[in-house]
Amino acid sequence: MDRREFIGGAAASGVMLLKSRTAFGSQANSAVRLGLLGCGSRGTSVATSFAKNTSARIVALADIFPDQLATAKAHFDQVNSSLGVPAIDPKLMFRGYRAFEELAASPDVDAIQISTPPWFHVQHLDAVVEAGKHAYCEKPLGVDVAQAKQALEIGKRAQGRLSLDVGFEVRSAPPIAEAIRRIHAGDIGKVVCIAAHYNAPAAVSHSGTNWSADEFRLRNWLWDRVLSGDIIVEQNIHVIDLCNWIIGSHPLKASATGGRNVITHQGDTWDNYQVIYTYPGDVHVSFSSTQWGGGSWFDVTERIFGATGIAEAPYSGPVRIIGANAWSWQGNAPAAPGAPAAGFAANGAFSDNLEFADREKDRGFIESITSGNFHNQAEAGAESAVSAMLGRMAGQRGHEVSWDEQMQHPEVYTLNMNMAQFT
Repeated sequence: MDRREFIGGAAASGVMLLKSRTAFGSQANSAVRLGLLGCGSRGTSVATSFAKNTSARIVALADIFPDQLATAKAHFDQVNSSLGVPAIDPKLMFRGYRAFEELAASPDVDAIQISTPPWFHVQHLDAVVEAGKHAYCEKPLGVDVAQAKQALEIGKRAQGRLSLDVGFEVRSAPPIAEAIRRIHAGDIGKVVCIAAHYNAPAAVSHSGTNWSADEFRLRNWLWDRVLSGDIIVEQNIHVIDLCNWIIGSHPLKASATGGRNVITHQGDTWDNYQVIYTYPGDVHVSFSSTQWGGGSWFDVTERIFGATGIAEAPYSGPVRIIGANAWSWQGNAPAAPGAPAAGFAANGAFSDNLEFADREKDRGFIESITSGNFHNQAEAGAESAVSAMLGRMAGQRGHEVSWDEQMQHPEVYTLNMNMAQFT
């Protein structure tokens, strides 16, 4: 199965259907009304970036838990006040498991940011697109292949009439985007192999009184393989997505190992993966991942080895090319060698090379709506999700797995939880 077969025709020709004045009435009325679905730490962080860095206004909130909804309202009322924007109308606050449908149906919302646990992403994306709303969906686009295939079908329905962005904000980090532009321009020659790692601190734990086992599981979804897709699909996917972008394809096969060697908390996610991906042209990616320890245990790097040079694209530290076409990023200053690692927070807030990643990503999404030059990132989002799943399957099955084998595998991640209890 090649790339074209995988996408199944999802990438139809784009047609500009609407201009901003047509879509929003007038220039003065052109602020995109954004609803946040999933008011946790990361969702709140990204929505705050939308409010502060774009013309979008946060007008609606939805969450399964009332305490998260209340905390988000207090936060965004303060943010909106600082921007001279009205507080969120209580009528545009939706609570419970079916809140995503109520938010999607609201005539007072133009676009929805989906920041719910990954198992729900495709279900929520389906409702948002069906309702005719623009969608910014956090990665991954699915935790199993069936969900990724569904995401592609949703992308077909959105094509040409809605913007559908996936939260691969690292692609928008100016230093990293420039390094990859230079790689594609041939500044390191033919790409031969990539060595990459994603070492992260332990997932933040949440606890409360009178929580049922299901509520504990939902609030600590990062510990749960079904809800998160495991660390390789939920978090490490950023690096795997960059490798796909650099090479211009998805991997053909993977062999992997890993396990749960350090963490002892509830859940079933692994705390380490080691994966060898093989891409077309016999290009190999050696990827490793760890997730335990404290906040200082954060280090993410890609080293791309070419025939005439080496490119380095870390989250923190010099972004550069070593070789015949030597170059280094001179924009926002990278950390000096030996300096403390980039700032890291559970909500994905970074300093150093990713400092402006969310800002640029958010601006691109909102501009695509107001200009009528709609994005459709369903293809790349699904492809990177399946690429991460390939490493997961190879590791957990203990043998090499091909792309074709995985695409035909009947594996389905079932929630096994009655969500009606949270209505």
